Amino acid sequence: MKQKDAVLAAITQVVGNIEGVNVNDTITPEQRKQVHMILVEGFNAGTIDLKVAKDEKELNSYTSGLINNWLRKGKELNGGVKYMPKNPGSRAGSGDEQLKAIRLVKSTISSDDPRYADVVAAEATRMSELAAAKVTTKPINIEVLPAALQAMFKA
Repeated sequence: MKQKDAVLAAITQVVGNIEGVNVNDTITPEQRKQVHMILVEGFNAGTIDLKVAKDEKELNSYTSGLINNWLRKGKELNGGVKYMPKNPGSRAGSGDEQLKAIRLVKSTISSDDPRYADVVAAEATRMSELAAAKVTTKPINIEVLPAALQAMFKA
């Protein structure tokens, strides 16, 4: 069973009718614990898909995050609302080692430090470099343009 389906089934089993309701606002801590227990049992029994085996502590943490994720993002569980992140773009550049290092340096110095402005500038420069690298240019078939535009864009 897919994880999303398992979360939906467990919440429906514990809470009951969830149609058109934001379950996150109505679920009690006891009900949440019951849902958690059902999902952990499903993972342990192998009835719910899990790519990587986890020990008990990791599984409990993973299951809590899974429930929270689907309560926020699943339209069936959040009253049909499209999910909007609280801080969009806050993870931008998180995979870039150079930007990580710059941000680490920035977090270790005070904003009063004379080097702080240089670090902030380096961070902004690196972010713009990463954004520019994402932009891909697609080849344009000039031959399909109207004749007037073809004349303008032919080299």
